[in-house]
Amino acid sequence: MKLPSKTAVIRIFRILAVAEAFSWAALLVGMFLKWVLRTTELGVELAGPVHGAFFIGYGLAALALWRLQRWPFRVALFAGLSAVLPFTTIWFERWAGRRGYLAPRGGAAEPVRAQESARV
Repeated sequence: MKLPSKTAVIRIFRILAVAEAFSWAALLVGMFLKWVLRTTELGVELAGPVHGAFFIGYGLAALALWRLQRWPFRVALFAGLSAVLPFTTIWFERWAGRRGYLAPRGGAAEPVRAQESARV
């Protein structure tokens, strides 16, 4: 079995970051319908498992990138915490992208920091 390339894992991570945030929104709407309006549980029954799947997928992709991209522990920690708070996976994905943590690279190269790229 062939493992996906770094580029593929990064692409999957970016997609899952957005999907996880949208599934949070669907779950929150479902919870509002269930607990506030008391109209239906269908939103939670549908969005709950979908959100759970995206949450787990995002977490696994983040762990894979921690290893493949050699992220510092704090970056991996931010990735994990961003999945717990609604919509912050998109913020993390943009933040990590701007700082070079989502740029494919080989070996043990360090990400380019914003301050370093400004000097060039």
